[in-house]
Amino acid sequence: MSQKFTILFDLDGTLVNTAPDLMHAHNHVMKKYGYDERKLDDIKKLAGRGAKFMLTSSMHSLAELSGKIKKTDDIVEEMTKEFINFYSKNIIRESTLKNGALNFLSWCKKNSISMAICTNKQEYLSIDLLKKIKIYDFFDYVAGGNTFDYNKPNPKHLIDTIEIIGGNIKKSLMVGDSETDSNAAKGANIPFVLIEDGYTEKKSNEIYHDHLIKDFIGLERIITNYLNDRI
Repeated sequence: MSQKFTILFDLDGTLVNTAPDLMHAHNHVMKKYGYDERKLDDIKKLAGRGAKFMLTSSMHSLAELSGKIKKTDDIVEEMTKEFINFYSKNIIRESTLKNGALNFLSWCKKNSISMAICTNKQEYLSIDLLKKIKIYDFFDYVAGGNTFDYNKPNPKHLIDTIEIIGGNIKKSLMVGDSETDSNAAKGANIPFVLIEDGYTEKKSNEIYHDHLIKDFIGLERIITNYLNDRI
């Protein structure tokens, strides 16, 4: 029996528009610790590599603008815990599925495609979000940022997830929204589908990809070509 085709998905900015809820958590923390709040577009540029990276980058940017640097490692750790605590209680206030995502996941299931999440979001937060937005049952595995001792852009995050679900690296593909996802897919030597308007500072033409899509509507046509070995 031949192995199933496997699709790996990033989560934030790919399957789910989480930026509004990430912004609320971010601004809650920044206000509490005496920093200025950030706008939604700012958060989307910072959200692709986890809470700690987001807060550190945001603090650094604000410090450059104000000339005031208050950052210490202890404070960053404290702020990250506060962020996760607030976010975990408000994880789905305004987050929504990407356009066409539910229909595409249903199509994949009907076509016996294995699916897994590879995200730098903490595993328990990822599972909680997937359950609350009602798509958890589509996935064979959820590999969060703390599931392994490494995460994206390290390709092992993808490679080991494929191995765990019994997939074949030669019959696998990654869908994501940033260079973090792209670099992991490239390192794993699997095709990469890039979703536009991702959580990154880079433009689409600055990120390596095999296919570029606006949302999940029509992605079935691309995947069908892989299923039929046309690509």
